[in-house]
Amino acid sequence: MVVGIDYFSAKMDIISTSDHASVVSINLFIVLLCACIVIGHLLEENRWMNESITALVIGLCTGIVILLISGGKSSRLLVFSEDLFFIYILPAIIFNAGFQVKKKQFFRNFMTIMLFGAIGTLISFVVISFGAMNFFKKMNIGALDIGDYLALGAIFSATDSVCTLQVLNQDETPLLYSIVFGEGVVNDAAAVVLFNAIQNFDLSHINSSIVLQLVGSFMYLFFTSTMLGVVAGLLSAFIIKKLYFGRHSTDREVALMMLMAYLSYMLAELFYLSAILTVFFCGIVMSHYTWHNVTESSRITTKHAFATLSFVCEIFIFLYVGMDALDIEKWRFVSDSPGTSVGVSSILLGLIMVGRAAFVFPLSLLSNLTRKSPYEKIGIKQQVTIWWAGLMRGAVSMALAYNQFTRAGHTQLRGNAIMITSTITVVLFSTVVFGLMTKPLVRLLLPSPKQLSQNLSSELTTPKSFTVPLLSNGQDSEADLGSYTVPRPTSLRMLLATPSFTVHYYWRKFDNAFMRPVFGGRGFAPFVASSPTERSGHLFQ
Repeated sequence: MVVGIDYFSAKMDIISTSDHASVVSINLFIVLLCACIVIGHLLEENRWMNESITALVIGLCTGIVILLISGGKSSRLLVFSEDLFFIYILPAIIFNAGFQVKKKQFFRNFMTIMLFGAIGTLISFVVISFGAMNFFKKMNIGALDIGDYLALGAIFSATDSVCTLQVLNQDETPLLYSIVFGEGVVNDAAAVVLFNAIQNFDLSHINSSIVLQLVGSFMYLFFTSTMLGVVAGLLSAFIIKKLYFGRHSTDREVALMMLMAYLSYMLAELFYLSAILTVFFCGIVMSHYTWHNVTESSRITTKHAFATLSFVCEIFIFLYVGMDALDIEKWRFVSDSPGTSVGVSSILLGLIMVGRAAFVFPLSLLSNLTRKSPYEKIGIKQQVTIWWAGLMRGAVSMALAYNQFTRAGHTQLRGNAIMITSTITVVLFSTVVFGLMTKPLVRLLLPSPKQLSQNLSSELTTPKSFTVPLLSNGQDSEADLGSYTVPRPTSLRMLLATPSFTVHYYWRKFDNAFMRPVFGGRGFAPFVASSPTERSGHLFQ
């Protein structure tokens, strides 16, 4: 009996020690997050640095310190987990991107975004996959099968909007920022969909039937994921519009918006869809309908809460990646052949650059054929800048690489270890080197008027204006819909000549006649006495 009590007591001491170590790690990590925010603020005006690179550098420095203190045994406060990234961190970032997006400009340029984000990702995937297969088979890096090479194509096709959006400045380069933004979200979703599709097929004997099934699966996931996000957004709008939560508690309507957004992401994961696309379009629909159905205080709360949560998650990711990059276990397997690891990383960087060039310039030319005005065309300097901005890789690539080449964060195979360390090298090099050079390059190629930031800062009518000027230098508030009238097309020729304007015209008519009366939105939101702005916004504009 005494022995049993002693054993139980010793077990509890071990658990207590483990819990205390976790608490210490979390405290240190929170302190580092605060340091990233403070230092990032102090370096705001720096020509080269930005908060993403600042967090990454702090993570690397912290990893070095921990490595020295632990005697070379560990460099991390927390272990990198793809579940933590995909389930808890990424949803807040992607949802906020959809919630803040300028919808009118996004859908007016929808075809261009889809060209870059979906078709461009497929082209990059093919170039990287077959390039890696051609080069790596000639190198002594261990056994990799066809599925690994195709997975590499998907892994390094993900430009990672988290990384790119923090490097670019939306006020200095609004058009560049917006194109990269639209492409980045669709690109992330396309890369993850491709990666998941590869996991679900037997690629030992590839033929035309397997290729067609792969493409069909890709298109199916794209469409169904988008529709799930739209349905979730509409359901939240309908519930809040009908139940008038704001009469009794603004906390309930804010909580419902947050939970419905997260539910859309988790439902997509449950049904093996693209959760990134789902939560992005859920954010778009919620900003168009649901946001206008809540009280003024809830609008302010949600606008700042979503933006703040997204900001903290972005800083968390870069800090996380910086510390995990120095994990000694991953580098131990390649320590005897550093030249091979450097060679693999260099080849991957070269393939990334070629793969991106293979679609940015041809698809820009194709997009320009549909743009009548010379001011709407994507110039060669803009194309070069878009190509450069998309060379960076981030946490999405790392998470997918961990999924493919490790088991529970560990690997004992030399080939897999080289792929992991090469991925880390590409992410660090592209984020730091390409990131540092992006600002000077943008200022050299695309000097922007300073007056733009003043115009943008005065736009406060919708949640979209809080963060992102999307795909245009012009304004895009909901209020200007009434004053901006697209000429009614009188023939099929007019429809073909101005498809985006025509689609937008008919969508507004359909939205005002059928959608807004049911789901709410500007001009159709229910009157809530506790909201001082509802009275002025109740009449349709």
